[in-house]
Amino acid sequence: MVAKAIAKFVRVSPQKARLVIDMIRGSKVSDALVTLTVVNKKAAFILKKVLVSATANAKNKGYDESKLFVSKVVADGGPTLRRWRAATFGRATTIRKRTSHIKIELDTSEKIIDAVKVK
Repeated sequence: MVAKAIAKFVRVSPQKARLVIDMIRGSKVSDALVTLTVVNKKAAFILKKVLVSATANAKNKGYDESKLFVSKVVADGGPTLRRWRAATFGRATTIRKRTSHIKIELDTSEKIIDAVKVK
């Protein structure tokens, strides 16, 4: 792990965020940014912001942006907002508005090359 960024309490369900996450996992940062720009999902906009933040964190540590790739992306469930909706026969049913905690970790491709040389 070279750099990471976390977005907490994001108003998108983890299940919907994971659909977009599967597209960028393991790809280079530049390719992931292009993918997130093209995808027409709410989670893509949020993931792009987190990825840009992680890239800026890596730059501050002195790493080259062209050698970075997305090593780990996780969308865990956050607290659920519970709302109520009227139902038949005077009852009420819950509406669950789910939130996510999104975590992105970047790594350099140099570490993979070094690990292959050791073996």
